[in-house]
Amino acid sequence: MNDWPDAQPEGPRRMRHVQRPQVPPQQPQQPYQRQRQQQYGQGQGQDYDQGYDPSFTQAQGSGYDSGYSSGQVYGGPQGGGRGTVPPQYDPRPASGGRPAPDWRRRIKIGSIVLLVAVVGWGAGTYAWASSRMRNEVDLSKVIERPSEGDCTTYLIVGSDSREGMSDEEKKKLHTGSAEGKRTDSMMILAACSSGNTMVSLPRDSWVTIPSFVGSESGKKYAARGGSKLNAAYAMDGPELLVRTVEFNTGLRIDHYAEIGFAGFANIVDALGGVEMNIEKGFKDKNSGANFQAGTQTLNGEQALAFVRTRYAFAESDLARTKNQQKFLSALANQAATPGTILNPFKLYPTLGAGLDTLIVDKDMSLYDLGKMFFAMKGISGGDGRSMNMPINGTAPQNSLKWDMPKVKQLVEQIRNDQPVTVTSDR
Repeated sequence: MNDWPDAQPEGPRRMRHVQRPQVPPQQPQQPYQRQRQQQYGQGQGQDYDQGYDPSFTQAQGSGYDSGYSSGQVYGGPQGGGRGTVPPQYDPRPASGGRPAPDWRRRIKIGSIVLLVAVVGWGAGTYAWASSRMRNEVDLSKVIERPSEGDCTTYLIVGSDSREGMSDEEKKKLHTGSAEGKRTDSMMILAACSSGNTMVSLPRDSWVTIPSFVGSESGKKYAARGGSKLNAAYAMDGPELLVRTVEFNTGLRIDHYAEIGFAGFANIVDALGGVEMNIEKGFKDKNSGANFQAGTQTLNGEQALAFVRTRYAFAESDLARTKNQQKFLSALANQAATPGTILNPFKLYPTLGAGLDTLIVDKDMSLYDLGKMFFAMKGISGGDGRSMNMPINGTAPQNSLKWDMPKVKQLVEQIRNDQPVTVTSDR
């Protein structure tokens, strides 16, 4: 037997009637459509509908729905429903392609970003360098000072300090191993609007060491009378040296700057050397100098030998001071350039090398130090002059006697910011 229930045939199913949507009546043209028709010339023999599809029949335009769908579901320009053609127009600008970039705006934004970056970098560098300055000389301890003049005056001192140098470096740089420190070179730099002047003070100058107050003890000491200029530094350091220079010249010193052997050589090496034109070759076993005539680039060791040599010249200390002036002007000319200032790979090593051993007065800022370098650079560029203190014969201990009438005239011209007309015969 068949256990399946009796199957009854299934009757026909009734399918739901799906009524197709009616095409809505055409809507009046919108202002935008009329504008587009006028733009493309409809009514003047031109086909406005650039997106015409030949697969559509004329019956579609009469409202008859054939059931065919093109897959486009957007309303057409005549407001039709499904199956009508969407609006066809080019979204690009009339000139074609992408919109032209606004270069003026881009340049403006880029300039602002660059300016902010440069200012931030400069401020950071200034703060870093200022924090490393050694403001150790207190000029307020100098007594009986002359009145201020119209120019800014600097006393620039090169000392034979061997601070921070190893025995190997002392041997390499021919500095010897003497204890303490003495002045190896001294010069006054007057930065004036009428022109900058650099005046070297031979260390063997015969001067009067006046009464002074000890920089460490605070005691007042009586005048010593005649002595060599470098003895003042040996007695009580920078403060007494400034006091002695002011007393013997009558010129007020605004700022003091001193650098030792190691710092001097390191600055030169950080700059990659300094180019010099040596007019006549010379040798000196004491300083280690061995130069041929001609233009050449001196490294730190050679530069130190160049500015320290005295025994190779008949004029001894006077010839050496001229070489010192010449080299310092060349050094400043190379250091105070965009190629150094704007190049961090040169700027930071140069600043670091100089600031490690450069000793300045308590009131000297990094800005003042920069002005000093640019004043020296101006001299090398012809904006000013360099000279020795006028000399008139010799004095005791084989020293040099200043020509005081010329010295007074020179000081008066500097103090009043007048062009310097005084000359030195040596």
